[in-house]
Amino acid sequence: MLLRLAYLTVTNAFAALRLLPMSDRDKDAEILALRHQVMVLERQLGANVRVRFTPEDRLFLAALLTSLPRAVLRQLRLVVRPDTVLRWHRELVKQEHARTCRPKRRGRPPTVHSIRTLILRLVHENPSWGYRRVHGELTTLGLKVAPSTVWEILQQEGIDPAPERASTTWANFLRSQADALLACDFIETITLSGQRQYILAVIEHANRRVRVLGTTANPTAVWVTQAIKNLVMDLEDAGCRARFLIRDRDGKFPALMDEILAEAGMQTVLTGIRMPRMNSIMERWVQTCRRELLDRCLLWNERHLRHALGEYEHFYNAHRAHQALDQAAPLRAVPIPIAEPARIIDLNIRRRDRLGGILREYSHAA
Repeated sequence: MLLRLAYLTVTNAFAALRLLPMSDRDKDAEILALRHQVMVLERQLGANVRVRFTPEDRLFLAALLTSLPRAVLRQLRLVVRPDTVLRWHRELVKQEHARTCRPKRRGRPPTVHSIRTLILRLVHENPSWGYRRVHGELTTLGLKVAPSTVWEILQQEGIDPAPERASTTWANFLRSQADALLACDFIETITLSGQRQYILAVIEHANRRVRVLGTTANPTAVWVTQAIKNLVMDLEDAGCRARFLIRDRDGKFPALMDEILAEAGMQTVLTGIRMPRMNSIMERWVQTCRRELLDRCLLWNERHLRHALGEYEHFYNAHRAHQALDQAAPLRAVPIPIAEPARIIDLNIRRRDRLGGILREYSHAA
């Protein structure tokens, strides 16, 4: 359009120079000739035929004729009506005003390309992660991104923001007494040798810290009692002032266990029959442990199981982000967000694999 408009301007500028040496009589004769030609064209085309102008023609005619008074415009012999020329001029002024007075962009600033690339990398490397889990990992890295932003990016790429996840509401969360609550439970798994293993674990409601007390193929009363004694000593060393321990009515828990806890100042609270929601936080951890470790790892024997649980316990307590803790880990404070992430050109993120890549930790390169 600009090239065509420049061409029209140059050609008509030379035409205007040609008119300078002409006398008024010659100009009047040319005007009368042009008017007569327009009249002949209108008679041949008829009233139903509409003459089409290109945007360049409209712009040139509007700039040329708008300076004339309206009365003079109505006396001219034009192919179009004078009101049409004035309308072309109003549209020209409107477009120029819109171009020079363009409003500022509203809403959130666009997501940095490097952060968008990192989000897609986390999802492709961890297909089971939903947008909340990805947001937690970004918070661990100190990147301040809203969960809705992660959701929108995954939606735009055609990726399910919450794969293989079902929303579950825990009615009895017991937030007011979280500092004084512990919960324990047994987890069953089978090794490749066909041996059934029982895992005893305890979780703190306040900070979600998990303690794996041990694994055994024969959870006898002696073994469970010794594991509870070790737990009491660990809690005293850590300064934990728990007053209640929640457990189910499993027969593997001996009566002596409750006596040991009572001597340490803790009361045992039994859940209802077939009511796992009364021990929801522990049941949630059991589900997480199965999904992230036990269901994805081939366990050769009891020794291999203990090693895998030790790695997962360290990963869960020291790195994994938790929604209930503002995306912090039980043994790590909330990461300080990067001051100006918009100025980051490239994110140098390193990945550390645990258990052959089953568990992955991301951190900034030194």
